[in-house]
Amino acid sequence: QIKYGSKSDQLHELWQDPFGLYVTLLLGINPDAGFFVAADPVIHSPTRFFISLEFKQTEVEEILRSGWHAWERERRLTPSAYEPAEVLVGGTASSFLRYVQFERECLGEDQGHRQLIAEKFPPALFASAVDPRDRGPMPNHIHELVREFEMSESDVLDLIAGARRLKMAVRGWVAESHLVRRLQAVEGVTECRRIDDEGGPDVELRYRNSRTITIECKNVLRKRMADGTIRLDFQRTRASTSDRCSRYYSAQDFDVVAACVHAVTERWDYRLVRTVELESHPVCAGKLSQNVRLDQRWSSSIENVLGRVASS
Repeated sequence: QIKYGSKSDQLHELWQDPFGLYVTLLLGINPDAGFFVAADPVIHSPTRFFISLEFKQTEVEEILRSGWHAWERERRLTPSAYEPAEVLVGGTASSFLRYVQFERECLGEDQGHRQLIAEKFPPALFASAVDPRDRGPMPNHIHELVREFEMSESDVLDLIAGARRLKMAVRGWVAESHLVRRLQAVEGVTECRRIDDEGGPDVELRYRNSRTITIECKNVLRKRMADGTIRLDFQRTRASTSDRCSRYYSAQDFDVVAACVHAVTERWDYRLVRTVELESHPVCAGKLSQNVRLDQRWSSSIENVLGRVASS
């Protein structure tokens, strides 16, 4: 049970420190059995009190067995009460500081990569410090940022790795950067560029002198379906409190969805589909369904998908 004060329908924001000095945690602790279960404080903000967060006994058994466990919580999938994908993390008392460091690392990550990072997250809390004087001479051919910052390339990468907000920003751009490179290498693609506008599509381009084609890049969920199908939780992290349908996309928001499958395959590969081929939302008129499977409609051929958009 998640409670704070008296029961109320009022929405409560879960605070995040804008300076990154404090880490916000949302977890329950069982002191008798010696384990905790934690949820993502970002997707739970704002929240209503009281609410309940359920998990299965089998997940508890895995936590107690291994000391550290991450899984995708089962959700209600009825049209009137669809819950966003959510990855929970659990551990024993010896894993608690590991969890704090993990939550600091994963602030704002999508759920597919949250689970991937949790599965790979090292037990060691702190990397040993290395004296910059022991890194050796600076190479002759170096990036201009290295010269500007007067740091070695290793120092720049260590700076990113050690700063949560920097790493989150870099990781968020990596999938889009790989996608843009793939698109720019396709014969017939021109004027391909990233769009850095809040709430808009991620990429725009022209294909063989077509109109401008817009593309949204989304990360898939880590867990496959029983038959091996990859899934995509296709919705925004937040919605307007006055319009719950604002959480969902429409076919007019962009022309193509590019699903990055890195969270499953750990490779920066993509499957693409035209938004007009996706299913409609069962309740919200004019919106697209959030429960998406990467089936036969999705293609790894960029040329095929762009050609169909250009000719439509």
